[in-house]
Amino acid sequence: MFLDRVKPLDAILATAEKKSLKRSLGWFQLTLLGIGCVIGTGIFVLTSVGAQKAGPGLMIAFLIAGLVCIVAALCYAEIASMIPVAGSAYTYSYATISEFFAWTVGWALIMEYAIAASAVSVGWSGYFTGTILGGLGISLPAWLSAGPLVFGGAEGGLINLPALIIALLVTWLLVVGTSESAKVNAVLVVVKVTALLAFLAITLTSSEFSMERFNPFLPAGVFGGWGSGVGAVGAAATMFFAYVGFDAVSTAAEETKDPQKNVPIGLIGSLLFCTVFYILVAAGAIGTLGGQPILDAMGLPLEAGSQELARQCAMPQYVDALVCSNEPLAHVLKVLGFSWIGNAVGLAAIIALPSVILVLIFGQTRIFFVMSRDGLLPERLSTVHPKYKTPHIVTMITGVAVAVAAAFFPVGKLADISNAGTLYAFLMVAVAVMVLRKNDPERKRHFRVPFVWIVAPATIIGCVLLFFNLPIEAMLFLPVWGVVGVVIYFLYSRSHSHLGRGIVEVVDDIGGEEKMIPINTPDT
Repeated sequence: MFLDRVKPLDAILATAEKKSLKRSLGWFQLTLLGIGCVIGTGIFVLTSVGAQKAGPGLMIAFLIAGLVCIVAALCYAEIASMIPVAGSAYTYSYATISEFFAWTVGWALIMEYAIAASAVSVGWSGYFTGTILGGLGISLPAWLSAGPLVFGGAEGGLINLPALIIALLVTWLLVVGTSESAKVNAVLVVVKVTALLAFLAITLTSSEFSMERFNPFLPAGVFGGWGSGVGAVGAAATMFFAYVGFDAVSTAAEETKDPQKNVPIGLIGSLLFCTVFYILVAAGAIGTLGGQPILDAMGLPLEAGSQELARQCAMPQYVDALVCSNEPLAHVLKVLGFSWIGNAVGLAAIIALPSVILVLIFGQTRIFFVMSRDGLLPERLSTVHPKYKTPHIVTMITGVAVAVAAAFFPVGKLADISNAGTLYAFLMVAVAVMVLRKNDPERKRHFRVPFVWIVAPATIIGCVLLFFNLPIEAMLFLPVWGVVGVVIYFLYSRSHSHLGRGIVEVVDDIGGEEKMIPINTPDT
């Protein structure tokens, strides 16, 4: 039976117990941590994409995505506080459901992190081209600043050179061992939040702000139709990207004082704050510049990232349209006449977004690393560089893949594909929480999900709802990617699995402590 292998939870927890982290975080620190991790790429980059999908209904989209994230975060918090080791949802599934499903989750996470890094690279390129090069009076040719039209890029586009370069640069930094420090991250959080507060102060008090710009509020309705990716729920499926990062709060549960009280306050507090913040930013952008989508002959929004939308956006009448901008927040301020503040917002994005790319590629390589150490992928991939002490082989493979995707695809399509993998991983975490509650109810939990038999199914329903409101290409990409993964699993991974060969290897991190535990597992 191919669902027979489950990694012993005791073996994983034996390594986790050695960490003995001090409980020093309160609800306020957790809330700030969540705000800092969540606010970033989505709001800086995807506001124009969301407006094209839902118009002013983008505000509802942020609310829907935020609510799904809240219930998912609670499930994530319980299991992350129980199993605080490397591997994320992959490890949780391995310890609760089966090796096969753990493989599918890890395979999806590999896709999610890499494509998300590509999306952020494209977003960074838009701000770099508009703020830095535009400020210097340099106009990068269309063929060097966007992917080809056949992939949804701009008219005349061939390759997004800035996106390619930033992805390769961050990859090089990861190979040589550069990582973010807490102090640098704190500075970046201040930069991002200050920029957004300035945006709100200007747009919400501007004389250009008009409630008439919000009519019609839902030009594509709440549901735009299966596979269309438009409407409020379709936009929510894309704007879900703007919330990824809240798991940092979940994984801090082990270091939290009174986690049963403080973890939900930190999670829900940070997500509610970000949701309100996002809604206000959307209101400011739409109320001053307008956010009505460009419609097709049937009166429906053109697909974000489509060839036709690229053609329409190249027309003079849409030169100032929010939905056509690659740097939406800076663009709004520049159109309003606040060019220097718009440039400051653009500069904030340029400074902050590379750190997001770094974290995403770092996360992807660590998932790859743990799967390799479990024997499910070739063990050579987990080779650590003798000088830099980093998994250089898998980092370089990841970086090249990220750079190629960033060079040829638009940000909206990349975000949608990444979200498909994220939604699957979150769904499996909710399943894992319920499996552990049933199979191991007495196990110590630093945090317990309240009303778990309501919250966990709500997470599953929410993830499924958003998944089936992604564009059809994004929905199809995940199962196609999954089929490739299943073939690899049965042709290679199952026969090379350490667990299948009777050995459990627990690695808490690269260069960290290993624990080899022989077990009696049938090699099927």
